[in-house]
Amino acid sequence: MDLFDKISADIKSAMLAREKVRLETLRGIKKEFLEAKTAKGADGTLTDDQATKILAKMAKQRRETAEIYNSQNRPELAENELAEASVIEEYLPRQLSEDELTAELQEIIQQTGATSAKDMGKVMGVASKALAGRADGKAISAKVRELLA
Repeated sequence: MDLFDKISADIKSAMLAREKVRLETLRGIKKEFLEAKTAKGADGTLTDDQATKILAKMAKQRRETAEIYNSQNRPELAENELAEASVIEEYLPRQLSEDELTAELQEIIQQTGATSAKDMGKVMGVASKALAGRADGKAISAKVRELLA
């Protein structure tokens, strides 16, 4: 069962369980998936890889919005955004720990032959593709900068 079908099935179970936040979040995910499927230039299908990228983007948006709400002293709105982010994250692959991220990046650095901060772009290009969905871009960038310094 691909992610699109899993989301559709989970919408039904959220309706039956009367889980309002979960239902709204899942409907939002399905909307994004449908838009990606029918976008200009799309072939009408959605791979799990594409779906994972969409989910990662949505989760990141929710976390950033929650930070803004917290900085504006609106905890009730931030709470809702974080609840939605946690629902979205259930469908993402497990995130890498700091140690796992370091190990993966050291391997990529060896593969690319990077030796200094000048080679950061080369490493980031490979790392972004290899770690997509499993680590945040900011975390990857910070760790690569640290390892090449």
